[in-house]
Amino acid sequence: MRVLFDQGTPVPLRRYLPNHQIATAFELGWGTLKNGEMLTKAEEAGYELLVTTDRNLKYQQNLSGRKIAILVIATTSWPRIQKIVGDISRAIDETDIGGYIEIVAP
Repeated sequence: MRVLFDQGTPVPLRRYLPNHQIATAFELGWGTLKNGEMLTKAEEAGYELLVTTDRNLKYQQNLSGRKIAILVIATTSWPRIQKIVGDISRAIDETDIGGYIEIVAP
């Protein structure tokens, strides 16, 4: 699966998702784009999933009809995210196009 990490997603998470093709918004030069612009660019570029830590995304954007799934991790803390990498990996594997999943870290 082609996965895009937004600005707040800790890059070390990439190591735990070896079966996926991962890029970051920063690497693509998209770090300054607003969420709606980034979602559109990601869809146009063929990304299937956006991983973000922005819990407000679902309130700020109309997500219906999107061709990209969204996984929200409810923290930017890498130590907390490390504890749930298995949950994150399973959520990515089970996501559907246009789906929205939110994972809360302990």
